[in-house]
Amino acid sequence: MRASRSILLLCLTLILVACSKHPSGSERAASSPKGRPSAGVPAAGSRAAASAVPANPAAPPAIAGNSKTSRPNQDGSETMEESAGDNGTHNALLAAVASTVAAATPTAAAQPVGPTLWQPGINYTLIVPAQPTSVPAGQIEVLEFFWYACPHCYDLDSQVEAWRKSKPAYVSFSRVPVTWSEGHRSLARLFYTLQSLGKLDQLHGAVFKAIHVDGNPLVAQDGDEAETERIQTAFAKKEGIPEDEFKKAYHSFAVDANLQKADSLVQRYRIDGVPAFVINGKYVTDVRLAGSQERLMALVSDLVALDHKH
Repeated sequence: MRASRSILLLCLTLILVACSKHPSGSERAASSPKGRPSAGVPAAGSRAAASAVPANPAAPPAIAGNSKTSRPNQDGSETMEESAGDNGTHNALLAAVASTVAAATPTAAAQPVGPTLWQPGINYTLIVPAQPTSVPAGQIEVLEFFWYACPHCYDLDSQVEAWRKSKPAYVSFSRVPVTWSEGHRSLARLFYTLQSLGKLDQLHGAVFKAIHVDGNPLVAQDGDEAETERIQTAFAKKEGIPEDEFKKAYHSFAVDANLQKADSLVQRYRIDGVPAFVINGKYVTDVRLAGSQERLMALVSDLVALDHKH
């Protein structure tokens, strides 16, 4: 009880001091900055602000009141003028006193925490309207759009593989190679050829390694389709696939149909960068939006869980 009285006496003293010492107009003009800096904006690729939990928000700033003063005129009359109230040191000190009293009061309530970890429009984009998926009811579709020659896709692939092996059973995961140009399309054809032969799981990593470690682009430098087929056939043969089997699958109807489907998906979701993930036709995100490769896979998992819950 004695401590509470001491705190209240201290608060009253501070209030009196604050009210009695106002800086003059010239002092305020000299000490006030010419302009306020704009709020910082996270750089592209960084989303640390989206996951940060802010400190307890301060009380709303007090609205500065106007005080009236009299100005004598030459004829002996007085004119009442309004002068802006002090909204600097005085209000700041009052706010500090108020917070001190609140802290000393046992009924002070805890402030709510800040924003959630992932924010729509910041960490992922909502697809409106949501697009239909090609998975059974009760399944959540996850699509990874990638390109074998993309170094970022190569760097991320080990994490994607680890996630694929540990994902929930209700998640249906598929990779979709982009088909922006003939060069992209040539590597997409290789992807679907290996898939049609049942060799994709075995050789998916080997294709990445050939390009990014061994320096074999697996496409002709001049874009010649016949030369690209020869290079890819040689790669398949080295990996144990008979040449005639590879070529038959390479030109099959199934591979052509999958390429057309990939074209459609790339256009439908307006994919203009890789790697990118689309979750259940509703959300799209990438490394830049998530903030890092590790955060990207955590974000994909959270969006999957969110949609499964609904």
